[in-house]
Amino acid sequence: MRNVAVIFGGRSAEHDVSIITAHIPVIETLLAGRKYDVVPIYISRAGVWYSDSAMNNLEYFKEDFEPKLRRLKPLQLSFEKGLEIIEPGIFGKKKKIDIVFPTMHGTYGEDGSLPGLLRMANVPFVGCDLSASAVAMDKAFTKQILSAEGILVVPFVWFTKSEWEADNKRILEQIARLKSPRFVKPVHLGSSIAITKVKSEAELVNAIEVALHYDDKALVEESVEDLIEVTLPIIGNNEPRAAEVEHALNKTEVFDFNEKYLSGGKKSVGGVNRAYSEIPANIGEEVTSKVKEMGKQVYRILGCTGIARVDFLIDGKTKKIFVNEVNTLPGSLYHHNWRKAGVSNMELIEELIRLAEERFASQKNTTFTFKSDILKKVGGPKIGA
Repeated sequence: MRNVAVIFGGRSAEHDVSIITAHIPVIETLLAGRKYDVVPIYISRAGVWYSDSAMNNLEYFKEDFEPKLRRLKPLQLSFEKGLEIIEPGIFGKKKKIDIVFPTMHGTYGEDGSLPGLLRMANVPFVGCDLSASAVAMDKAFTKQILSAEGILVVPFVWFTKSEWEADNKRILEQIARLKSPRFVKPVHLGSSIAITKVKSEAELVNAIEVALHYDDKALVEESVEDLIEVTLPIIGNNEPRAAEVEHALNKTEVFDFNEKYLSGGKKSVGGVNRAYSEIPANIGEEVTSKVKEMGKQVYRILGCTGIARVDFLIDGKTKKIFVNEVNTLPGSLYHHNWRKAGVSNMELIEELIRLAEERFASQKNTTFTFKSDILKKVGGPKIGA
């Protein structure tokens, strides 16, 4: 059987969500299919890589697992012949990885860091490639690109931590031009972490400080008050395929981490809280069609491959559709939505692996190196002269 490495955890605020995505539905589905040898690779919050077959069971991570980690030796990697892991021990037995299923949300994973490493390792991997991941991870950059392509986004202001510290008066003047209420967001975080809705100037500065505590870049944007918030999972390479449009039924003004993952009690064990949404969204055929077409257009513009999720804000009065953000690793792969679209967990995982191998094969037709005589002709002192 071929070896599929599932990489999860990592130095990210979304570390725990990553563990859930790795197991439900990825590892559980791969094990049930019995077509692959599943190699779990866990990256600790300190950035140390580990692998143990016991990690294929989610129960491993439900209690304090630090003592178990201390009994393990860190994993070593080799890029000499594709991607190989070197098992700890005297003889250092190598195991070749045939395909990687990255499930690391946020920093050092979904932001393009892990896809970049896997590209250098010359191994096929599931999901978006380096460039799409890096662009989509930056909410402000995404809005700038989509706006330049004629895609509607809400008015916003972005700034870095150093700019805020150097001249927050100027930034506050820019923000004042935005209609209130407003949302303050860290630019690079997902899972609704550190997002605040502010209705007064007194709340604004504190919300910005919170966002910049978790990130080095933040944005402030206008709120859509008659809001219908929908999301659209998409898979595919050159021919994107949309799932069902999903309507968020959040009970609070800010759809935060707790409501997104925890408010459903036992129902939320599979990752995203299924109790919060309506699938398919009851927004009418015309708006549904526009959302799906716009979603696939955004997917193409950003160069997404494998899987992504596009989030939209719809003005309930004007029916204007704004693109909010793009997530290149949807929590738990939004498998609950794909089931509603007629795609089982097994079909979803196998299709994502097929798409990864398809992209990997197509990249072999691209030449990435160039041989020249420049080193022979470059000037400089001769050795031994």
